[in-house]
Amino acid sequence: MKWRSAQQRRIEPGARELPSTDVLREIVAAFRGALFPLRLGPADLRPSSEDYYVGHTLDAALHRLLEQVRLALRYEHRTLGSPSPDVEQQAIAIVHDFAASLPRVRALLDSDVEAAFYGDPAAGSVDEVLLCYPGVVALIHHRLAHELYRRGARLLARIVAEIAHSQTGIDIHPGAQIGSAFFIDHGTGVVIGETAVIGNRVRLYQAVTLGAKRFPTDETGALQKGLPRHPHVEDDVVIYAGATILGNITIGKGSTIGGNVWLTRSVPAGSHVTQASSHQECPES
Repeated sequence: MKWRSAQQRRIEPGARELPSTDVLREIVAAFRGALFPLRLGPADLRPSSEDYYVGHTLDAALHRLLEQVRLALRYEHRTLGSPSPDVEQQAIAIVHDFAASLPRVRALLDSDVEAAFYGDPAAGSVDEVLLCYPGVVALIHHRLAHELYRRGARLLARIVAEIAHSQTGIDIHPGAQIGSAFFIDHGTGVVIGETAVIGNRVRLYQAVTLGAKRFPTDETGALQKGLPRHPHVEDDVVIYAGATILGNITIGKGSTIGGNVWLTRSVPAGSHVTQASSHQECPES
């Protein structure tokens, strides 16, 4: 009660204040099953009932998501002290647009699974990749969370991202923009910041960090939020295990960043950066 009073938080009898992590975990599991029904759906699902299962599951999951979006929007408007819009219409619009994005999400995930299969000689099949690889689990959550994030349901997006983080050890902020055919090999300890931008056909290994170098503050000393502060990784880049890349810098197309490299400067396309020499080898002009 003291904390609520200090934070000027109202008590609303009979009303839940915040979205539920447990419910969102169930919703994401339902979307995973609907996106890949015969591989991530229920064990007793057969091809003859696949279409019914997908339709029923999406309908139920989207209705549950709508309630969580309502809770998140009410919380955000209340805590930010902003004028309350028509929360119901805003929530419906978010869920409608999210639902419309699911075919595109599935296409992106197909490209991620194929990138893992073709990029890892240990992968026996695309089914093995989808069922076993933590990087794919993290990307399913991220692709869904990013669609919520960009539509304004940011609290829900963070919860979805942290569900994957706790399960896989891969920490991807839902604001990060990630292109197609993205492959995280092994994955444990990977960190990708909010304003990171990653192109197509990029591969990361375990313990890679795409982080911020510094955190700008305003005249009062408060952190300035939302400013670009993470790396921009262009197409066809490979970043090996343990590399730390910090700041709003650009890693040029087709570059290779070696293991354990600490990099805080932009490098041009086709660069090869190694930890042993800390030397940038640029392509011949």
